[in-house]
Amino acid sequence: MNPALLVLEDGRSFAGKSFGAEGETFGELVFTTGMSGYQETLTDPSYRRQVVLATAPHIGNTGWNGEDDESARIQVAGFIIRDPSPRPSNWRSSGSLDAELARQGIVGICGIDTRALTRHVRSLGAMRVGISTMETDPARLLERVRQQPTMLGADLCGEVTTPKAQVVPAVGERRFTVAAIDLGIKSMTPAQLAARGIEVHILPATTTFDQVQALKPDGVFFSNGPGDPATADGPVELLRQVLAAGLPYFGICFGNQLFGRALGFGTYKLKFGHRGLNQPVLERATGRVEITAQNHGFAVDAPLDRVTQTEYGQASVSHIGLNDQVVEGLELRRDGRLVAFSVQYHPEAAAGPHDANHLFDRFAAVMAGKDI
Repeated sequence: MNPALLVLEDGRSFAGKSFGAEGETFGELVFTTGMSGYQETLTDPSYRRQVVLATAPHIGNTGWNGEDDESARIQVAGFIIRDPSPRPSNWRSSGSLDAELARQGIVGICGIDTRALTRHVRSLGAMRVGISTMETDPARLLERVRQQPTMLGADLCGEVTTPKAQVVPAVGERRFTVAAIDLGIKSMTPAQLAARGIEVHILPATTTFDQVQALKPDGVFFSNGPGDPATADGPVELLRQVLAAGLPYFGICFGNQLFGRALGFGTYKLKFGHRGLNQPVLERATGRVEITAQNHGFAVDAPLDRVTQTEYGQASVSHIGLNDQVVEGLELRRDGRLVAFSVQYHPEAAAGPHDANHLFDRFAAVMAGKDI
């Protein structure tokens, strides 16, 4: 392994070894607490322009396979780990993590104190970072790090959305048709919808309301995605038209933040975000706690202590994060009936946990007109 250098925008640096491709990369440094599921993490479009730090100390044990990708390619800007597995050990593995990173041109670094780096980010917040296998001078790399754009104001869903409409057919008898706006959708999401008899039309982020209406959908879905939700004015306007037309709506992650904007709430950037497979969330109506998979650096600024009257109905916070009381879900009711809802986490959770998988059934129930 060749030497590699990591430099944060505040000037702190770490020397390590190259892992993956040789070269240089920049992005926002974020950490994920999942002890497994690194392949799903690396291929999640929500990580666009982010350098991901794995807090689990040993990464790469199960290698890489051709079945668990959540998109067509690795999406992260870079990858940081402590101890790479010397060899993959899993019957499904078709190669090593290191080799796949190199094949796709993803620059990484290993052999550094990831605990110290995580504590630094938890204390000071997410920040820009650079990794290089070519630059040995931290001061020179720092100059280039500070020239990089920040995540605030980043409009990224256009970089990851589908270029043209796609259809995922329903499994078995078709019960419903859903227009799914792809803001960075993960492959397991339409699979979960299709398994419930839903024909899923995956549509570009630039889709208009007329194009949605032309499908005569039973409901509309907004996916996860990268970037600052304050920049996504087009999808927000589409969602307002969807709500005004009375179409059932379900959104996850970025779709939750855009739902908040459509209802008149603001959004803001979290200090270091929520990423991993072990985030506890409280469903306020039932007191049920779900352990969830999450990946977000922004949140909705909505009141926890009251129902908000909007032009589309009565909006309220349905879920909160137990670690910091961040809004983790919203719902919209008309005359007491649920018509639209969203969550700030991943109910499809291909790498687990599966506590929130029932939300796809809830969407089907809303489309069926059940009083819930």
